[in-house]
Amino acid sequence: MNKFLVTSLMAAAGVSVLSSVLACAQVSEPALTPIESAMVQAVDAENPAALALLEKIVNINSGTMNLAGVVAVKDVVMPQIEALGFKTRWVSMEAFDQRAGDLVAEHPCPGGTGKCGKRLLLIGHMDTVFEPSSNFQRYSIVPGTNGKIATGPGVSDMKGGLVVMLSALKAMKAAGALDGADITIVLSGDEERPGHPTSVSRKDMVSAGKRSDVALEFENGGQIDGVDSVRVARRSSIGWQLEASGRSGHSSQIFGATYGYGAIYELTRILNQFRTELPEQGLTFNVGLMVGGSTAKFNDAGTEGVATGKVNVISPVALAAGDIRTVSNEQTDRVEARMRSIVADHLAKTGATITFEENYPAMADTAGNRALVEQLTAVNQSLGLPAVKVADVMSGGAGDISFVAPYVPGLVGVGAQGSGAHAEGETVILDSLARQAKRMALLMYRLGKN
Repeated sequence: MNKFLVTSLMAAAGVSVLSSVLACAQVSEPALTPIESAMVQAVDAENPAALALLEKIVNINSGTMNLAGVVAVKDVVMPQIEALGFKTRWVSMEAFDQRAGDLVAEHPCPGGTGKCGKRLLLIGHMDTVFEPSSNFQRYSIVPGTNGKIATGPGVSDMKGGLVVMLSALKAMKAAGALDGADITIVLSGDEERPGHPTSVSRKDMVSAGKRSDVALEFENGGQIDGVDSVRVARRSSIGWQLEASGRSGHSSQIFGATYGYGAIYELTRILNQFRTELPEQGLTFNVGLMVGGSTAKFNDAGTEGVATGKVNVISPVALAAGDIRTVSNEQTDRVEARMRSIVADHLAKTGATITFEENYPAMADTAGNRALVEQLTAVNQSLGLPAVKVADVMSGGAGDISFVAPYVPGLVGVGAQGSGAHAEGETVILDSLARQAKRMALLMYRLGKN
């Protein structure tokens, strides 16, 4: 706990200043080493440039499908990583899945594998949800915040995280702590809308995860009761599409032996059973789009539907699409099996099929992840900050770290802090950039010593 805070609280309670000093001595925080102090000072010195970099990359539109914009962000970030001694390469995905690609950077241990402590994997992304068609395009300071809060597309999710990562690495370099580190960086260009199959689009990330000992995902962080938080788990993101069929005929004959119930009733039956039979801890499932009638179809992107029909005609086709979010891959397998079972129990004279699109697996809450929280809390104590809190997995979405979670422990949300991600008006707390960069520089340095 911050010593000033301890003193203030004790003074408020009527305890003498001498008593408070003695109390602080009993719970003294681990002192920063000279190298760690140098890193902290380097972050502060770098902060004006970091804020300028944030504004620069936020003002580059890099919506996932704006491939040129994602590449433009890469062109700003890559030289800064190279200047730190990393060997970089650009893995284009445009020909494969119409996505921009991944930036991969490697800083191998100069003494050879295993000679530099933990091998670190830093994960992030360069794209945002805001395409060029969005009205939300520019960085600006939020009025009335004394210059402490900025808004802009991707300002916290996660261009602020890119800046935090770079600031931490620059501080390590300035203090001489980076020279003996073993670090790989993988920045995807399509985290907000991943290319498929993910076995190809996340191949480099998974390969790096298998060679690493710790993964840190620089997505936006959060706060709980005013105290900074991280995540130790992420839920999956799995799309599903349901197609129901039925016999078409005159509406006066519906429910009868010849025509049965029609496709729309079959679709409704399935969705209602999902609603009543699927709920369990850690699971959410959503229906995002639905059409049905004499004809029905979705567009190629799955974002629009068109249907035709008449009130006196039994519908032969009905479609629905949605997603499920799970806290473990075991839960995913079990829920998908239950959904298939429900779909297969057809009403008379109807049929239905369901297909799943695996976008992101789940990242389970593990002892290894919790151990990293303890190490981060020790860093906080050295910096005079409160112990970090762990956010509820249900309050967050999916992310790239889940692809490497089976191979390596990790932390989520070690980037900039803000609010309103994925919505116009997204904000970042500018003070959080330096605070997070100091934490990450110290954490990476300490992990590299073990």
